[in-house]
Amino acid sequence: MGRRKKRNKNRGSFRFFLCVAVAALFFGAGYYYHNDVECLEKALGQIFVEETEAVGKLSAEEVDMAECLPRGEGEIVRHRCYVLGYSEEHEQALWVYYSPSLGQGSGKVSRTDDFRRDPAVKTGSADPADYKGCGYDRGHLCPAGDMTSSSEIMSETFFMSNMSPQVPGFNRGIWKRLEEQVRTWGVRERVWVVTGPVFKDSRGEIGENKVTVPGYYYKVVYSPSRREMIGFILPNAKSKKSIVDYVVSVDSVEMVTGLDFFSQLPDALEDRLEASADMKKW
Repeated sequence: MGRRKKRNKNRGSFRFFLCVAVAALFFGAGYYYHNDVECLEKALGQIFVEETEAVGKLSAEEVDMAECLPRGEGEIVRHRCYVLGYSEEHEQALWVYYSPSLGQGSGKVSRTDDFRRDPAVKTGSADPADYKGCGYDRGHLCPAGDMTSSSEIMSETFFMSNMSPQVPGFNRGIWKRLEEQVRTWGVRERVWVVTGPVFKDSRGEIGENKVTVPGYYYKVVYSPSRREMIGFILPNAKSKKSIVDYVVSVDSVEMVTGLDFFSQLPDALEDRLEASADMKKW
């Protein structure tokens, strides 16, 4: 009987230590997962704060993609849902970098429409008053419709640093259709987008801050999973054409903007992808 008691006692001790070990492993994994997510959010410029679940699912390659910012001029300004390169000369972003795949999340919040100055721009951003009575829309670069996971993330898309003067028929027509197409791709798979103005054939300036009215706009979309890239250049004008008519190679976008997109990719891959202009692959 004494030996049996001792055996049961040892078995109980073993079970106790096994439970402790499992608990330690569980909480330890949670600790490291939490730390990984925190590090990832920092790498993303503290964006997607409410997308912890989605962020935690990013592969190592996608983590690298989160910091694959365009190379060129502009003050880098980071928000939770996008990063941009701000031009003091033109009082708008030269490029905005984001992923609609992460910004949408599982929520569907309504537009906040709280247009306001961007306090993160050191040189001072444009002001909503610059657009008053000018005849141009405050056109989003990072679309509000791509950032519906929370009202805070949605609200950040209404900073004036994310706005550019767009012809109403363009903003509410062909540009909107292109945004919707990119959003569809973002639901299907993780894509990364760079978008912004092209100052060739600019239409002058508006407002006290002299915001440049671009002649064109561009979008560059990259799918890491399928190794495909596509570019678009559209005139800042109303159009009844299909978005397919505005497909160009990413090389072409780089030529007109002076920016270097996805330069962190291996040279051979970057050269091949940036030379493509085939929407059929999408």
